[in-house]
Amino acid sequence: MTESILKQIARLQKLPIDALRERWRDLLGNEPPAYCRALLVRRLGYRLQELALGGLDQQDRERIRNAVTDGKFAEAEPFKKDRPKQKEMPVIGTRLVREWNGGRYEVTIVRDGFEFQGRTYRSLTAITKAITGTHWNGPAFFGLRRNGDGCK
Repeated sequence: MTESILKQIARLQKLPIDALRERWRDLLGNEPPAYCRALLVRRLGYRLQELALGGLDQQDRERIRNAVTDGKFAEAEPFKKDRPKQKEMPVIGTRLVREWNGGRYEVTIVRDGFEFQGRTYRSLTAITKAITGTHWNGPAFFGLRRNGDGCK
C-alpha cells in the first residue's frame, strides 16, 4: 500500500458522518446506509484500497458467486451453533423498559426468551422489529449493550 492510501484511510476515522456519506457517494456511486459509522469507514477503506491496488478478478468473483448460489458457504454453520450465549443478558424476571417514539415498551425476561405484550419471543431483536417495524439490534435497543463500533 502506498503512503497516500494509508493516510486517506486514517483520515476516514476523523471525518464527520456527513463527509463519510458524501465520500461514499463519490467512491461507490450509490446512497450509503443511514446507520453505522463503522461500516462506512470500513467499506470506504476497502474501496480506497480496491481502487489503488485492484479488486477481485473476474474468476474469483465468479467462484464466490457460485459458492453462494450452490450453498457451499454453509460449512461455517456449525461454528455459529456452538457460540456461547450472551453473557450480559439479565436474569429471568428482569423487566426491560424502553421509551421510543412516544410509546413505553416493557419486556420481561422469561425462561424461554422474552415476553412482550403477552407473547413470548426468542430474541430481543424480534421484539425490536415488532416495535419499530425495522431491524435493529435488540440488546442495543433496550440498552443492554453499546456496540463498540457505533452500530445499532
